[in-house]
Amino acid sequence: MPIFSRGPVRPDQPAVPKSGSAAIPSTPGWPSQPGMPIKLVPPPVSNPANPNRAAPATQGQGPYSMCYAVSASEDPLGEYYRYEFLRPLFPDYPRPAVWPDGYYVPTSTGDEVIQKHACVVEREKMLKGLPATEQCIIIDGVNFLNNADLDGFALPPRGAPNVMLAAGGTQLKQVLEDDSIYAWNFHVDWKNPANTRLVGPMKIAVAPYQYLCGGQLTNCVPQPGSDRRLDAQGDKIMARVVYRKVKARESIVAVHSVNTSAGGGGVRWYEFRLDKKRVPRVYQQGTYAPDKFYRWMASPAIDRMGNIGLGYSFGGAPNFAGQRFAGRLRNDPLGQLTLRENVLAEGEAAQNAMRWEDYTQTAIDPSDDCTIWYVGDYLKKGATNYSSRIGAFRLPGCRAARGSTKR
Repeated sequence: MPIFSRGPVRPDQPAVPKSGSAAIPSTPGWPSQPGMPIKLVPPPVSNPANPNRAAPATQGQGPYSMCYAVSASEDPLGEYYRYEFLRPLFPDYPRPAVWPDGYYVPTSTGDEVIQKHACVVEREKMLKGLPATEQCIIIDGVNFLNNADLDGFALPPRGAPNVMLAAGGTQLKQVLEDDSIYAWNFHVDWKNPANTRLVGPMKIAVAPYQYLCGGQLTNCVPQPGSDRRLDAQGDKIMARVVYRKVKARESIVAVHSVNTSAGGGGVRWYEFRLDKKRVPRVYQQGTYAPDKFYRWMASPAIDRMGNIGLGYSFGGAPNFAGQRFAGRLRNDPLGQLTLRENVLAEGEAAQNAMRWEDYTQTAIDPSDDCTIWYVGDYLKKGATNYSSRIGAFRLPGCRAARGSTKR
């Protein structure tokens, strides 16, 4: 959770780093935050006639913060370790990813700045409720970043860097198309932050694409009975970028929203495979757009068998915006979502605001490593605010691993 306003000035607040500089460690976070006392720095004396009298501590000129809550037990309704890490720049649009050596949370400075933050926090210590730090690297001139999020129980090789992806193009410069996806290897060193590094960007050639409707914050998806069109967030790789190890194969699946020849919107999806040098290579790719309507803002998952499922928003007049799901089995023809599209929630009303969600979300159920949970929004008839629908799907042929237990 980002804190959306600056806090008080404080003596330990970090300086604003420059793009390309070494990783900047944060002030240590403590498991009982918020609530730890801090000593505020008074501003300059405002009354020269009485220099011994200091004005109240300055508010609103200190750092921003990124806050975390990490469960202290297996009970999601139980206690949590809470942490606050200071950020000198506004941490907009965070999308967390789990990796063995950290929680990776890329953010943006804002909609008017082509600057992104690649950040990671000390997962091992946070799981134990110990003081922990965050490290951030600033990158200029890149699209929204998204780190690989670990699915399943098979871990990547010990010490393997996290893979971070971004779409090409730059909406602020009116570059709305590309023929590549860009990747970085993010290696963190908790003992010596000077050794933390990003390797990249590595350019991965893919089928050419155009941002759906020209990118984010655009009037795009039509709704029946309304002049209001919905935002498609078409300029970015969406949450989640999913990592899955199946036997010796390491796959990464990513999705974004693209224009289609039929005039609607489609889900562009990729399965990359990591080579021996841990460079992502395209194994398969496809655009799911079976008709003229809009499918956008997707979220992918890979089950334990290597099957791929995608949840996404669906709409376009005469359809109100709702949620659907499609998928493929691991041995199906490459580049195709072969399983019949399923409806999770049918929209029943038009939304009056342009901003449609920010992203949907998938998650693999750890009890069987097959069931894919998915959540997305829709409007009920007569409602003025959206509702969220949560559904669970299991792709054919995936069964719980021997020894696992259902909960």
